[in-house]
Amino acid sequence: MNQFVPEIEFQPRAVIKTFQEEKLREDLAYLSAKSKFYQDMFQSNHIDVTKIKSLEDLRCIPFTSKEDLQTRNKDFFCVEPSEIRDYITTSGTLSDPTTFAMTEKDLVRLAYNEAISFTGTGAKSGDIFQLMTTIDKRFMAGYAYCMGIRMLGGGLVRVGNGIPQLQWDTIRRIKPDTIICVPSFILRIIRYAEEHGIDYKNSSVKKAVCIGENLRNDDFSLNLLGSKIKEKWDIDLYSTYASTEMATSFCECPAGKGGHHHPELIICELIDEEGNPVQEGEAGELVVTTLGVEGMPLLRFRTGDVARFHYEPCSCGRTSMRISPIIGRKKQMIKFKGTTLYPAAIFDVLDNVDYVENYLVELSSNEIGMDHLTVYVGVKNPDENMIKQLKDNFRAKLRVAPDVKFKPIDEIHAIQFPEMNRKPTKFIDKR
Repeated sequence: MNQFVPEIEFQPRAVIKTFQEEKLREDLAYLSAKSKFYQDMFQSNHIDVTKIKSLEDLRCIPFTSKEDLQTRNKDFFCVEPSEIRDYITTSGTLSDPTTFAMTEKDLVRLAYNEAISFTGTGAKSGDIFQLMTTIDKRFMAGYAYCMGIRMLGGGLVRVGNGIPQLQWDTIRRIKPDTIICVPSFILRIIRYAEEHGIDYKNSSVKKAVCIGENLRNDDFSLNLLGSKIKEKWDIDLYSTYASTEMATSFCECPAGKGGHHHPELIICELIDEEGNPVQEGEAGELVVTTLGVEGMPLLRFRTGDVARFHYEPCSCGRTSMRISPIIGRKKQMIKFKGTTLYPAAIFDVLDNVDYVENYLVELSSNEIGMDHLTVYVGVKNPDENMIKQLKDNFRAKLRVAPDVKFKPIDEIHAIQFPEMNRKPTKFIDKR
């Protein structure tokens, strides 16, 4: 079998579980010997890690939180500074960034993760990838893509984010098969191509591996953003989900039925509000335990992301679990006029309106402490009828309508893309 098509992903669930339990025991022994944070946790909670034998036994171990990573960051390091080859930080979407230390072994693991993910999309040695994300600013993903493509034997052109003119010039010169980018940026380069007479529909690009934004609804159908891209440009779209803390990604295969789990790299749980496992098929907060990480492994880390697991075998032949599109971040859940929603649902509505150039969603508290939503939209020719149309669209899709206000396109762009950020800012929580 191809070295980037792991056999474990095609085994029965019972075999995968036994495999992961063996990996877990190795992981616990390593943490017990190397991690100051987990040594303290095991001691204070009277946990004998040698008695943790099964995935179910993991429930005896407390969760690790983002606050733990911030307050005791260096206590998670399991190696000497001389063994660290790369320093990375989280994006800091909801809090201050956290530092992660990666050894040479961790970087090889990271590259392998991307190589098997790209292979899952049908990529192969010799394919050419155009990277439309940054590899600087302490960003893990961009660096991981570069290493994974090299390991796979593919060609890479590092353009970075933004600059549609340079993106199209590169496509014309290098003729990549695949682009890697935030999906909303695809709409931006399509608009540029249409305005400048570029025949983008007949370009070399056949595939987009998309990061940072959902392309699909909970039932795996394309959401409004995905549909809008597909209507304009009939290329294959692949969603991915990852985070710095996981040091692992979930990428779709051509079936488009969720991101595939890599059992040799990570253990996943879903929990409810009380921290108990959810019933199969129910949504819950994703909790992860990294496997094979040397520099800064994590045990039962609460990601804050809400998702579902799917266990039925995939048409690609894999039997490993698949993760749904991320429903939202637990800390970003909004209770607005009696309706529970997440920012992604608001983005979906706005991404489907042609005259909206860009936007910001602002969440605040009103005078009685309830959630209040304001959407600032940038349009070229503001018209009060647009506000009514947008509110009607929100009511049709979400049953409620936030306040809608105009703001200059350039002003929104400056807020969306501050110099220090690696991802566009579209949601601001002022609660």
